[in-house]
Amino acid sequence: MDVQKIGKTGLNNIKSKKSGPTESISFQEVMGKNRQEMVHEKLTKLVQEIEDQGKVLSESRTVDELRKYKKMVKEFMDEAVQNGLQLEERRGFNRRGRTKIYKIVKEVDKKLIDLTNAVLDKEKKSLDILSMVGEIKGLLINIYT
Repeated sequence: MDVQKIGKTGLNNIKSKKSGPTESISFQEVMGKNRQEMVHEKLTKLVQEIEDQGKVLSESRTVDELRKYKKMVKEFMDEAVQNGLQLEERRGFNRRGRTKIYKIVKEVDKKLIDLTNAVLDKEKKSLDILSMVGEIKGLLINIYT
């Protein structure tokens, strides 16, 4: 079997492209941005579902509706904290932001306890319960904005 030699013909004719400064966006940045948008959409959807369930809760004031509401808030919190910590790992440690998230999480827990007590206290008006639901919604929106 004969091996042919490849000459240098044609290699000198290759011209290098010189272009002006271009911004290169890495694949990781694009995926991170898409993931962030998806997380934001999911959290927005969860907040809307929580708001709807809060309205149902304020009208019915039953323990079952309270359980559904608390489960939805827990799901939101899990999602927000999980994605929040992943974002923090990507950007490095930011103690100030991390403390803020934990402070808000603590406050949401406190508001949920107040809401539970209000639902169990049959004397409370649905307007009071709706007000508490609104406060919790505000705290949840604070977490992901």
